[in-house]
Amino acid sequence: MTSQLMKGVAAALLAVGLMTGCAALNPTAPSLYTLTPGTVAESGLPPVSWQLLVEPPAASAGIDTPRIAVTRSATALDYFAGVSWADRAPNMVQGLIVQSFEDSRRIVSVGRDSAGLRSDFLLKTELRDFQAEFSDSSAAAPDRVRVRLSAKLVAMPNRTIEAGETFDAVVPVRGSDFTDVIAAFNTALGQVEGALVDWTLRRGEAVFRADAGRGRSAGVR
Repeated sequence: MTSQLMKGVAAALLAVGLMTGCAALNPTAPSLYTLTPGTVAESGLPPVSWQLLVEPPAASAGIDTPRIAVTRSATALDYFAGVSWADRAPNMVQGLIVQSFEDSRRIVSVGRDSAGLRSDFLLKTELRDFQAEFSDSSAAAPDRVRVRLSAKLVAMPNRTIEAGETFDAVVPVRGSDFTDVIAAFNTALGQVEGALVDWTLRRGEAVFRADAGRGRSAGVR
């Protein structure tokens, strides 16, 4: 057998070995999940004329991932096997926040900050909790989902923080199937997003009107 042929056989065996190893570690592609935007509970919110950009939430390395987090204690973080969010959690949450504002039909313009558009306000958030939890570490499955998001409303272009708030939701997992965990995530994030939209519109409108009353041109900061 020539040296060149031997090298070719060795390369082929290596490729087969790598493919076999990958198949053993991940025999099937992960199931991908996404969530739906939250709705505003208060139907009496007045429409606002200012514009808003939404930054992707800051998050710790344990949350800033497509993997779906689960914890048995306050100091241990793990992930469900074989399942994943359709995007990194902060990117997914950013898109859902924007959709929640759009679906409220109370704001003239809202978008991701990456769009590079002019805005009157910037919404900065931090995703502090986004995981399923075991209230009993010896249980076979998690029984609740926790979502916690802190927010700061920043006036542009001076980038002054006008208001801050933290929104938290804990929702029970009502079933033993993994889709029940996803449903709990959907409900918890929906509650947080709905409260966030309500708070942002009310606080932003109060600041916007106060600035207009001090003689600034509406929409120009």
